Amino acid sequence: MTEEALSEIAALPKVELHLHLEGAAPPSFIRGLAAEKRVDLSGIFRPDGTYAFEGFRHFLQVYEAATGVLRSPEDYARLVRAVMEQSAEEGVVYSETFLSPDFCGGGDVDAWRDYLAAMVEAAEAGERDLGVTLRGVVTCVRHFGPERAKAAARCAAETAGEWITGFGMGGDENAYEQKDFAWSFDCAREAGLRLTTHAGEWRGPEEVRAALDHLGCERIGHGVRAIEDPALVERIAEDGIVLETCPGSNVALGVYPTLEAHPIGKLRERGVTVTVSTDDPPFFHTTMREEYRRLARVHDWDAEAFRDLARISLNAAFCDAATRERVAKRLT
Repeated sequence: MTEEALSEIAALPKVELHLHLEGAAPPSFIRGLAAEKRVDLSGIFRPDGTYAFEGFRHFLQVYEAATGVLRSPEDYARLVRAVMEQSAEEGVVYSETFLSPDFCGGGDVDAWRDYLAAMVEAAEAGERDLGVTLRGVVTCVRHFGPERAKAAARCAAETAGEWITGFGMGGDENAYEQKDFAWSFDCAREAGLRLTTHAGEWRGPEEVRAALDHLGCERIGHGVRAIEDPALVERIAEDGIVLETCPGSNVALGVYPTLEAHPIGKLRERGVTVTVSTDDPPFFHTTMREEYRRLARVHDWDAEAFRDLARISLNAAFCDAATRERVAKRLT
């Protein structure tokens, strides 16, 4: 594929459904906040200023250390703006970001409302100024345990609406079981929120099946190891379950050794609805433009394939119909 064709593909309008807000924080932003608050975070950065970690567990530790300097609604409003500026640079026109009440008020509903109000105000300003539409998906943190997840679910249920559109779960997939969080997902579902959860990244296909059977999710974060179970792949395809794939993240963390080994192409060929996102882009040295370029090179997907990907992603978004219709006009 020519560089001209790759440039055309990279410039296409994009929809991103799997983006952790704190994980998208530019290192320079976190260093700046740390300097303002006189917090020493030197141990989490490499000499070149990028985040420093080895493996997934260490990544989680660095992630939470960086998040530790975000201590107020104003901090989160500034973060929303910084992340939306990055999204605009990458040609993203619609994005859903994961937000955890554990980090925004410690799971207290009143404190969460204050954080949320600041983030929504920043998102509305960002949409006016940058042309990016942002929506929030509240997430519990798996390795914090089922009881703390209930507090996150209550926060989500109390603030469900046009801006908070979904509920999900991130964190360490090797902690607890999907079924342990059924109460929280039921709570969110009853509040009208749509559901996703991380599964099938570190554990195998049985983890994806558990997310479907016990939590009733319509989207799965990552989900790529479903490829190891043909019957599960067939079920996912037939039921229209959407996989929020993050190829660059999976390669960076060693889930797969190379992009060529990543199963996104095989999943797509077997009728699975796949979307493409960056997960925690500065941690994994990726961007949406770069994800598009890499996939185009490896799979020889043309511009129309990526236009179709954006339309499919928007159709899988948790936003309301009016928002979807408005954003769709920017994908033509």
